[in-house]
Amino acid sequence: PYGPPQQVPGNYQGAYQGAVNYGFQPQPMGFPGGFVPPVQNQPMVNGTIWMPIPPSIPNCPPGLEYLTQIDQILIHQQLELLEIVTGFETNNKYELKNSLGQRVYFAAEDTDCLTRNCCGSARPFTMRIIDNLGREVITLQRPLRCASCCCPCCLQELEVQSPPGTTVGYVVQNWHPCLPKFTIQDEKKTDVLKITGPCIVCRCCEDVNFEVQSLDETCAVGRISKKWTGLVQEMFTDTDNFGISFPMDLDVKMKAVMIGACFLIVSLSF
Repeated sequence: PYGPPQQVPGNYQGAYQGAVNYGFQPQPMGFPGGFVPPVQNQPMVNGTIWMPIPPSIPNCPPGLEYLTQIDQILIHQQLELLEIVTGFETNNKYELKNSLGQRVYFAAEDTDCLTRNCCGSARPFTMRIIDNLGREVITLQRPLRCASCCCPCCLQELEVQSPPGTTVGYVVQNWHPCLPKFTIQDEKKTDVLKITGPCIVCRCCEDVNFEVQSLDETCAVGRISKKWTGLVQEMFTDTDNFGISFPMDLDVKMKAVMIGACFLIVSLSF
């Protein structure tokens, strides 16, 4: 299923002109020309088809090799029956899949019951993301901060670690009177990319898109989308589907930070 790298759909050509500035770098695949031979027998665990384990890559955090082979991630929140019946917020769990429907990672929130139900969308959390070997490859740390644009001195921030304990980047909320805006930073807190969402994030019968752009906000680099899942599911559950698209040759660390940005946006807006 893994042929030569394909360009991300959309007008992203301008982003490649300033590749060095936006965290792009060539992604070695472990095979000549970046080719990875197809896997005939797809790994399956407990009835779930996992993405085949890629070869190790020098200077790539362990577990992020999967990200060198994809330009899109689909995130499916799992349905929690206890939450539907009781109304109490439970730890959220998510499947992260590639465009072929193979599971790349599994993510689970780690917070206590009091924090979840008292702090709501502003709650601090630790999100643990594991691969199909059971390794925790990405850890997201969100401290308790203000979720309102009325308090610009203490807006949201999320730290992305890969492997756990090693910071690879941050997602920082920017103050704006009406638009949700964020900045993706590297491990040294240097700005790398910008994210801008719509003024109204609750829309009926259509997706909600957060555009990932260059620092000057002139070039489209990728997109984080909340997918419309149907009237019944939208009204009676809080399970959502999300999509992340990015250039194939974007630095894997920045791809991991974009995953963190998606979870921060999910917790704040949906």
